[in-house]
Amino acid sequence: MDFITPYSLCFLLLFLLFTFFTGAQFYENISLGSFLTAGKDNSFWASHSGEFAFGFKQIQNGDFILAIWFNQIPEKTIVWSANRNKLVQRGSTVRLTEQGWLVLIDQTGRQIWSAYGGTEVAYAAMLNTGNFILANHKSDNLWESFHHPTDTLLPTQTFNQGSKLIACYLEANHSTGRFLLTLESDGNLVLYTTAFPVDSPNYAYWSTETFDGSSQVIFNQSGYVYLVEKNGSMINVLPGGASTEDFFQRAILEYDGAFRHYVYPKNNGSTSGRWPLTWSPLSFIPSNICTSITGQVGCGACGFNSYCTIGNDQRRKCQCPQGYSFFDPNDVMKGCKQDFVPQSCDNASLEAELFEFLEMQNTDWPLSDYEHFELVSEDWCREACLSDCFCVVAIFRDTNCWKKKLPLSNGRMDTSVGGKALIKIRKDSSNLQPADPDEEKKHHSTLFIIGSVLFSSSVSLNFLLLIAAVMSAFHFYNRKNNTFQQYPVMPGINLRCFTYNELQKATNGFKEELGKGAFSTVYKGVLALDDKIFIAVKKLNNMVSENDKEFKTEVTAIGQTNHRNLVQLLGFCSEGQHRHLVYEFMSNGSLRDFLFRGSTPNWYLRIQIALGTARGLSYLHEECSIQIIHCDIKPQNVLLDDALTARICDFGLAKLLKAEQTQTSTAIRGTRGYVAPEWFKNLPITAKVDVYSFGILFLELICCRKNFAPEVKDENQMVLADWAYDSYKEENVHVLVQDDQDAIYDIRRLKKYVMIAIWCIQEDPALRPTMKKVVQMIEGAVEVPVPPDPCSSQYTSSSIDMSRFH
Repeated sequence: MDFITPYSLCFLLLFLLFTFFTGAQFYENISLGSFLTAGKDNSFWASHSGEFAFGFKQIQNGDFILAIWFNQIPEKTIVWSANRNKLVQRGSTVRLTEQGWLVLIDQTGRQIWSAYGGTEVAYAAMLNTGNFILANHKSDNLWESFHHPTDTLLPTQTFNQGSKLIACYLEANHSTGRFLLTLESDGNLVLYTTAFPVDSPNYAYWSTETFDGSSQVIFNQSGYVYLVEKNGSMINVLPGGASTEDFFQRAILEYDGAFRHYVYPKNNGSTSGRWPLTWSPLSFIPSNICTSITGQVGCGACGFNSYCTIGNDQRRKCQCPQGYSFFDPNDVMKGCKQDFVPQSCDNASLEAELFEFLEMQNTDWPLSDYEHFELVSEDWCREACLSDCFCVVAIFRDTNCWKKKLPLSNGRMDTSVGGKALIKIRKDSSNLQPADPDEEKKHHSTLFIIGSVLFSSSVSLNFLLLIAAVMSAFHFYNRKNNTFQQYPVMPGINLRCFTYNELQKATNGFKEELGKGAFSTVYKGVLALDDKIFIAVKKLNNMVSENDKEFKTEVTAIGQTNHRNLVQLLGFCSEGQHRHLVYEFMSNGSLRDFLFRGSTPNWYLRIQIALGTARGLSYLHEECSIQIIHCDIKPQNVLLDDALTARICDFGLAKLLKAEQTQTSTAIRGTRGYVAPEWFKNLPITAKVDVYSFGILFLELICCRKNFAPEVKDENQMVLADWAYDSYKEENVHVLVQDDQDAIYDIRRLKKYVMIAIWCIQEDPALRPTMKKVVQMIEGAVEVPVPPDPCSSQYTSSSIDMSRFH
């Protein structure tokens, strides 16, 4: 009988231990109290294999995102993130607390995000699977990133009912975008467009059509993504398959709406030379994103007025039809604009000869038609569209004619479409807008002047008075019947009439003061009904009149405004001596904080904020039933909502205060640095005072600095307006944006925007464009002529052709 020697026994034990541990999941425990700091070396915790890392990753604009990424490939591809919509800056920290919390704190000390594992949490770990966990002493996962995916699934990860993936906004912008994948409670796995910028489902464009209560989606180690039905059968979602030993893998809902399975070779012998060292798609759904999205609402796979095609790489391409161009070439989902003056409806038949058609085969915008004709010829279809000022495109297919109007949605070019699109454009391709004959009359109409904040108002109050409507008006009105049903409504307008006791209760006895100025105090409150709504209650002192009817009349004028770039007033209180205005509380703060605190904000976002502000002012000046002049445009009076959309606030307060309360010793309204020269010259005050203030604000957005900076070394740069004009005149506009590479790369538009701002700050009000024209110039619908020196007296409205500005 053979006996096992001691040496053999030792060898056997070592072999068994080696076999056991090589099949186990190794990781380094992260102890309670551990933390990472953004911007410091090794600001991440890696898995034992080194394949994944959890921590701070710096992205293109210099901000940091708390994320998990592939750590052994050059791309460092992100697969999960905590703060995709609220990036942080250098010096921010993430900490595992003694109480079992994983918290993200920004550089100002504000908590941005947290995950809670419970008091039993003993450690955290970055696993080799790409799952970050909070676990107890028994190694039970109390919280894990796999249960809270963002836009990506990894091998061994399951996707349960109620879970969702939300695509990023752009390939280099990780904030939430326009597409959603979710496993619904009935077992149906569905791809939706979203009601952007809200994450709620909008239109389903692909699904498994399984309604038996399917339990989960599994991404297994063989590289298959499949749906497990209730009866145990499996349905492939992303067919393919690849070994996790040979490839890094991920399945991601991408910014273009397609769900794709990617592989990346691990650079070993079995894959060397057969696969490029990059992410390669194995499979994707849907097969054609262009033709799959045909929702009744929304723009489709590409932006409004554009069309979608599938390239050789099987990815979607967004293009503008002939005669159109992108609003923002870096964000095609913003759609296309006409590069010509549209047909006038006043003289549609006379102008018909000025237009012609460009043909595009196999192209359609299927849901933008307003008229359909059958059994007609192509010539008849052309003439019908040519004489109709609303018709921008005619689709002719199989003796059918469809007239299309703006905005065009769900555009696609594909052989399956058939027929042709007839794009109506102006023959001379002119982009000069005709003069508005009624503009001069508007200058002589009675002005309803409304200002807002005094020279002496405190900085903190200005910030806290910037209250705006939350999320969107749609969301608000959907729930208003449940939320405000106990409050009476002012007839003819959606303003709620609160009693003083109701506001006292909502603010807990006016306990939490947000800010205080000479003429008002703001308190935080909450309407604790079916759905809590945070509000800001603004108490106004010393009204123009004690007459309750007059106060309500003025409040009505404010409440009747309705525009996405204006703050929305929710209600008021007019009871005895009490005068209060009620706004929904907005936590994102003012443009001042956005511009002048922390790192430089994104160039393209700054321009969108400028455009939104301009649109809001254009609405106040020209689209309200009575003209409203703000009189105090400045960064403190522009709010940014959750989608970073500009919202003008405090445009209706001065009318509610005594006249002397809106005046300074110079008897002007506004804030130093933004005040138009005519205030000092006893000239008539028109809407052009807002144009001047906007011009200063626009320069601040372009250059990302304040209009007056006494701390700069070069005294020629202290006054921003002077520096901007000098730089433009010397053809050195790039110095205005310094190290902002996005702006420097966009030098052509940078110069154009500086020119627009210079036109706005002309000393002669008659030389300034209207806000409507400013919007058109920023959008590119109107060319920008060479501006004169803003302070030169040699230029007058009579010496310059001003018809282009009116």
